Amino acid sequence: MSDATSEIKVTITDAAQKKFHEIIAAEKRDGHGLRLIVRGGGTPQPDFGLNFVPPDEDSSNDVVVEAGPIKVFLASDIAKYFDGASVDFIESISESGFKIEAPKAGIPKPSGPLAEAVEKVLNDKINPAIAGHGGQISLVAIDDSTAYLKFSGGCQGCGMANVTLKQGVEKALLEDVPEIKRVLDITDHASGTNPYYQSEG
Repeated sequence: MSDATSEIKVTITDAAQKKFHEIIAAEKRDGHGLRLIVRGGGTPQPDFGLNFVPPDEDSSNDVVVEAGPIKVFLASDIAKYFDGASVDFIESISESGFKIEAPKAGIPKPSGPLAEAVEKVLNDKINPAIAGHGGQISLVAIDDSTAYLKFSGGCQGCGMANVTLKQGVEKALLEDVPEIKRVLDITDHASGTNPYYQSEG
């Protein structure tokens, strides 16, 4: 168990606690805790998830947070994203389920002249060309001269995504925005969710 346990604060609302205990009782999951998950931590579009953790499956690499009567398990490499996070349970006409809010997990959408130039190329040249396949490519971040892109819709999971990136998107961006020297696809095409930044190769 990590020494960072006391440094991370997670709040579970009364509604979420009630639903959690209802599920525990109905499915006979006595002693279970909750694991919070984020993919795309540190990007403008983090994706959250949670699952139950049996009492004998907690990892020594986890940060364990006591959130009231519920133990929350966080993988040590993503625990920082959940400091100040809250877990609620929403039940309405439009949505139903656990909702995680973690202000430290995301970053603002890139802005400024360079981001605007990249967005212009994507919106004017790239996205209209792939819209017929239901696809879209968005700018997630810019780090120095590297643009990080996310494929969605019909492009996500497509086996030709790398070809599309290298032959079309990257070429257009490097030509039209010379300040950009490298373009990386951070989409998780296998699982269909937004992952961490991935390096080339």
